[in-house]
Amino acid sequence: MASKIHKVNDGTGRDSNGYTKTETWDKSTIEELSGIYYRVLQLIGEDPEREGLLNTPSRVAKALSFLTLGYNQDPCAIINSAKFKEEYKQMVLVKDIDIYSMCEHHMLPFFGKAHVAYIPNGYITGLSKIARVVEAFSRRLQVQERLTTQIRDCLQDCLNPMGVAVVIEAKHMCMQIRGVQKQNSVTTTSAFTGIFLSQLNTREEFIHLIGSKLH
Repeated sequence: MASKIHKVNDGTGRDSNGYTKTETWDKSTIEELSGIYYRVLQLIGEDPEREGLLNTPSRVAKALSFLTLGYNQDPCAIINSAKFKEEYKQMVLVKDIDIYSMCEHHMLPFFGKAHVAYIPNGYITGLSKIARVVEAFSRRLQVQERLTTQIRDCLQDCLNPMGVAVVIEAKHMCMQIRGVQKQNSVTTTSAFTGIFLSQLNTREEFIHLIGSKLH
């Protein structure tokens, strides 16, 4: 059974906004991962029994569980939880969605922005659900190319819109702190369906809007 850990930020059990923050862990998984990370510390030449590292294996285990929580989420169910019949047939765009994911090749972070648009075909979804779909797929071991197409395909399959457009811009720590060590490089990926593929002006409108500062 999952055990709930309450993180106390100010001595009251509430964060700066006055909300109680609760994170849920699977106790047996955390214990097993902690044992593995204890051994990792030994293998890199550290002493896991010294004061600064006493709780590090458990903290790292919980961090990894949080960073991969997307495996326990159903993105299509997220869409369907707020799916409404609506005759709106113009572009719906949610841009600058923060993404934090982990490269599956090195398990190092990559992070940036996702821009997601669709043109409804009888149904819309809650705007926050689009961001939650991005979160569900990004909180897994990923490559940016797959992440882009997974978001696109989820919206297409679950909403059946006239088209979907997704662009992701991200920086990869595996390129910045190891290997080629190019700190300022940005990777951009895109994926389209339907009207965004067949109508150039629609795709150009999307590209223009994600590059504009309208707010």
